[in-house]
Amino acid sequence: MKTLAITAGLAALAASLFSTSERPAAKEVVASWYGEKYRGRPTASGRLFNPDEMTAAHRTLPFGTKVRCQLGPKFVVVTITDRGPFIKGRTLDLSKAAFEKLASCEAGLLKIKMTVLKTK
Repeated sequence: MKTLAITAGLAALAASLFSTSERPAAKEVVASWYGEKYRGRPTASGRLFNPDEMTAAHRTLPFGTKVRCQLGPKFVVVTITDRGPFIKGRTLDLSKAAFEKLASCEAGLLKIKMTVLKTK
């Protein structure tokens, strides 16, 4: 009987250590992109914008936060360096290079899964 209780206790401990609530939750969001027009301009973080880097703008996430953006089997990890987008219904503004890893820029907008990986 003691062995059964210990086994049950260990199973409960393992379940709590590896529960899905510990994993970052993915949210479905709308992402847009920005590019050449803003090359070399300072972002809200003070860093100069480069559309060839894997960066993004978000209204509230801290600068330096790493975010995984996924569309089907394709994904990219970006760093939050700017504020925006300021258009209702959009959550992320990806750099042109990051957007192109997921789809053609001709798409304009994408519904992606966004997962916050690491905040600063």
